[in-house]
Amino acid sequence: MTLYAANPQRLAASQIVSGASCWILSDGKAGDEAQCLGVSERLGLRADIRRIAPRRAFALLAPFGPIDPRDRASRAGSPLGGPLPDIVIASGRRTVPYLRRAKKLGGSALLAVYLKDPRTGAGTADLIWVPAHDRLRGANVVVTLTSPHRISPERLAAARAEPPPWGVDDRTTIGVLLGGDSQHHRFTSGDIADLVHKLTACALTGAHLVVTPSRRTPPSLAQAVAELCTRTDGFYWDGAGANPYLAILAHADHLIVTADSVNMLGEAAATGTPIHLFAPSGGHTKISSLIQGLFDHGAVRPLGDPLESWAYPPLDATDEIAARVADAYAKLRQNA
Repeated sequence: MTLYAANPQRLAASQIVSGASCWILSDGKAGDEAQCLGVSERLGLRADIRRIAPRRAFALLAPFGPIDPRDRASRAGSPLGGPLPDIVIASGRRTVPYLRRAKKLGGSALLAVYLKDPRTGAGTADLIWVPAHDRLRGANVVVTLTSPHRISPERLAAARAEPPPWGVDDRTTIGVLLGGDSQHHRFTSGDIADLVHKLTACALTGAHLVVTPSRRTPPSLAQAVAELCTRTDGFYWDGAGANPYLAILAHADHLIVTADSVNMLGEAAATGTPIHLFAPSGGHTKISSLIQGLFDHGAVRPLGDPLESWAYPPLDATDEIAARVADAYAKLRQNA
């Protein structure tokens, strides 16, 4: 992948960390890993992803307990093995003990960065990022409305320069980012019927539906939307070939996004494309806070009929977070 340093803030940050080595500590969750990669890529760093898989007892003790002893740095195959990097970026509850251990081993020569609230306080890492809806605050805590991600302006521009996988025609393109059931949301049969009804109304205007589901999309929702796309000459990604997620973000004239995914909402807001929100049953105050912030920014409106068009400044916090990482790295080097 080509790495970019296009705007002045990003160029300055990448110059500060130029030549630095970087690890990402991950427990394999795609969303957490993508956030870490988003920050490292905006810094122009090629990160070494170190995935951790502690045994059940140690996973249950995280974030407060120790690392799994079999993962001690001196043991072959340890995720903490080998020369320590200059920067470690971690996310996910189970990575917290490993980040603390890496910092203890590296001392003042290593910058420890954690994304999201570690639940163990602001002293867990040298720098912590949290979304605005989390409560953690401190001098070393970066707070932004949206999460870091990999959808940079350059990646969007490159995707727009390529023909989309669903082909090119004169119809209005409506990109649909389908989430699914989560800890706080459920797609009931009524929700599915309501969403399909609203998508059908969009298709009947002559628009082209292009849809990508997520790993959490329930089969009943996936089948209903896929059948709608078949009936209306739409495009539904069935898992074959590359995921058209980036292409949808790049080419859509409108985006319909389900309200169960913080990451999808933040990535959609980075495009400047109107976001039409569909809320399944359930909810959580933290997600509601994010959605309200996106409403206030002008990025989001409720999914209605017909779809309205409007403009807003793309909202992307990743460069700001990367810049704070670079500043923290420079200060660490000065004090070393």
